[in-house]
Amino acid sequence: MTAARLTVDPRFAIGAVRRRLFGGFVEHLGRHIYDGIHEPGHPAADEQGFRRDVLELVRELGVSTIRYPGGNFVSGFRWEDSVGPREQRPRRLDLAWHSTETNEVGLHEFADWLDKAGSDLMLAVNLGTRGTLEAIDLLEYANVPGGSTLSEQRIANGRAEPFDVRVWCLGNEMDGPWQLGHRSADDYGRIAARTAKGMRQLDPSIELVVCGSSGAQMPTFGEWERVVLQHTYDDVDMISCHAYYQEHDGDAASFLASAVDMDRFIEAVVATADHVGAARGSTKRIDISFDEWNVWYIDRVDAVKPTAIDDWPIAPRLLEDVYSVMDAVVFGNLMISLLAHADRVASASLAQLVNVIAPIMTEPGGPAWRQTTFFPFALTSRLARGAAVRVQIDAGTVDTARHGTVPIVDAVATHDDATGESAVFLVHRGLEHPVELEIDVRGLGDVEVVEAHALHDDDPRASNTLDDPERVRPRTLETRVADGILFVTLPPVAWAAVALRRAG
Repeated sequence: MTAARLTVDPRFAIGAVRRRLFGGFVEHLGRHIYDGIHEPGHPAADEQGFRRDVLELVRELGVSTIRYPGGNFVSGFRWEDSVGPREQRPRRLDLAWHSTETNEVGLHEFADWLDKAGSDLMLAVNLGTRGTLEAIDLLEYANVPGGSTLSEQRIANGRAEPFDVRVWCLGNEMDGPWQLGHRSADDYGRIAARTAKGMRQLDPSIELVVCGSSGAQMPTFGEWERVVLQHTYDDVDMISCHAYYQEHDGDAASFLASAVDMDRFIEAVVATADHVGAARGSTKRIDISFDEWNVWYIDRVDAVKPTAIDDWPIAPRLLEDVYSVMDAVVFGNLMISLLAHADRVASASLAQLVNVIAPIMTEPGGPAWRQTTFFPFALTSRLARGAAVRVQIDAGTVDTARHGTVPIVDAVATHDDATGESAVFLVHRGLEHPVELEIDVRGLGDVEVVEAHALHDDDPRASNTLDDPERVRPRTLETRVADGILFVTLPPVAWAAVALRRAG
């Protein structure tokens, strides 16, 4: 057994834990909408056709803000298709995922679903095949109380009160050659700036997210951020980050250290944004919207394209990854990284929620169940309150092929001074031996453990499936506190959360 010593002290506060950090992402892709959140013929369907069992799981997950309707889908999307009487809505061919979009679930229906789920709407506008005017029209339709043609159209369509969307994304992954209408950083920066200025003329109170590069591995990364922000710095609030991780060629050690890459990614984007601000002599700070992140086995994805001119299925099974315990441990570590950068990550969206690389799976006419990745998200969303706190770690290391030598233990804490509640989130990246943790919590005062959970299995490849949906569950983690030291033992390949409160 190895050992590690950690220190949790609220004086090392990073920043407030913003609830938007626990956002999600719903795209018109595969079975996410149809046969996922919406299945009118299902025994659990409500009067609008939404599955109540899925809604219960989404509420349990604790998702705050949901980005919609894409993703790659948005770059070919005509928002007008998604409003008005259903029987009059057009069926469109979606070039991003080579499917037929029926528009049965549109803006109004999805907003109703969000009301039921207890989440806020984050809208993306199409800057791939459309532009400034269409974005302003959508904003008018969504946010103006009434008195204009588009706002009165919304009212006539059944929504008397505005949607009041606070956060808007200016396109999606515009440097990706797979993106419909993708363009250079200079071209995108210009249209994003024009669109941002126009939208703010209509509603100065909204928050705007400009597209960063599609990923840190893109050849455009870094220079894209610099050029785009030179155009948009004064007009936007956040720049997006997207990152997906997977195990390559059985290299479990590198996979378990994926959060190291996320840390470096965030810090590089922050440095670039701050450089642009300094060069402009600006006191404004650009934050990050990490609006796509997850474990995703992209290497398993076949090219999504039609085999014939009439091959455009409705809601095909796409990107339905089955997640293991190891995947969930990495996933939980990514959440640690997001909290560890709470000073600059203002918003984050887990991509995605149901069926498509998702923590929730469904079977048509059948059950819904939790994937392994469900548990770290739900527990972190529920327990993380107050301020994120940097944890001082003295631990061993592990050598990885992709990320170099990394700490074998990673951690972050949160602390709410008003309630006296704290939480410590931990991950053990080691593959072979348990680690005994001594966590100095004297800085939190006299505390006691309220609850403690560990996600681990003797088989790190174990998963939850339709045939065995309860195979993996968090286990109660044995802990003790003595003289201000919290003692925890973690098995290899494990994620854990420990909730504390002031004693007495």
